[in-house]
Amino acid sequence: MKQFVCKPFIHMFPDCGAFLSAFHVCEDDIVLSNACIFNPAFGHLDCRAQTLFLEDYGSGEPSDTMVDALLAAAAARAFRRVIAIGGGSVMDVAKLLAIAPAGSTTDSLFAAKNLRQEKELVILPTTCGTGSEVTNIAIVNRTRLGTKMGIVDDSLYARHAVLVPELLEKLPYSVFASSSLDALVHAVESFLSPAASPFTQMFAKEAIHLILSGYSKILPDKGRLKEHLGDFLLASTYAGLSFGTAGCATVHALSYPLGAVFHIPHGESNYAVFSGVLRHYEKRGAKGFSTLPGILAQELSCAPREALDALDGMLQAVYPRKRLSAYGMTAAQAKEFAETVLRTQQRLLANSPEKITAADAYAIYADLL
Repeated sequence: MKQFVCKPFIHMFPDCGAFLSAFHVCEDDIVLSNACIFNPAFGHLDCRAQTLFLEDYGSGEPSDTMVDALLAAAAARAFRRVIAIGGGSVMDVAKLLAIAPAGSTTDSLFAAKNLRQEKELVILPTTCGTGSEVTNIAIVNRTRLGTKMGIVDDSLYARHAVLVPELLEKLPYSVFASSSLDALVHAVESFLSPAASPFTQMFAKEAIHLILSGYSKILPDKGRLKEHLGDFLLASTYAGLSFGTAGCATVHALSYPLGAVFHIPHGESNYAVFSGVLRHYEKRGAKGFSTLPGILAQELSCAPREALDALDGMLQAVYPRKRLSAYGMTAAQAKEFAETVLRTQQRLLANSPEKITAADAYAIYADLL
């Protein structure tokens, strides 16, 4: 059993101005964000920090070419803190900026053996999904290898994780839905992980409760979403605290090639394979899986044997799931992706409650085509 670790100091502020004041943000800080996020939230405030906007260096989720360009841009600046204000992509890149010595590239960071945090890292999430504000993981699309891969190291922990529900208020519904589904996947996978502990499972169960109860409140009236954003933001952080120790598993492993090849947002690619992996665990009687239907049944007001169907029904109402073929995936690619997963994602597959083979991965993909 892994030791439970919670590295960042976790803060919650009512608005962005309160954060700027409490953290004394100034010219010695560099903010990594997106202009469409930073300007509406901070443009009218006295934020004197330097800025780097992710979209100026590439589009989509972080790739090695994007990270290399940002590392070069940051190396030309003088700053003492990296302040990440954004979603998963911003947070992942900010972690790499914080640990990168001058002259670093993506490849050199992945190859490094003794990483350390060169700059203090402060993270403000603007979605309710990744939980990355409290984890020691950064994911990059290694385009030369054809898949996403992660760096996992304690140097990637933020010094401070700052929760400001105001930053979620302008999220498009689709982004809210896919990111909150991502948090649900994190909670479920870490709950089932062989590396789970009573502490990580406590956070995972509370995340599951907050997300599913939140869905039940907003589905009849999505206009009520704003009043529940704080709960979804907390759920994401709780799930991050859980998977930061217990890890994610098969869902993430199978989703990475989808995201890399078809450029599907991370939360959506996880959701695309989530039900298939749960059905696989149920069919195989995966170790520890039998407790999950009971937890879901309590939240969904159904019998445990009906829990996966009820969950799927709720999630389809929140955000209709596409078949993998709708993204362009073919049966031949399913076989290729399965082999890629087994070759490159053992870090994740090690956390599966059921040993996954290439044939298993192919069968899951094939059922979802």
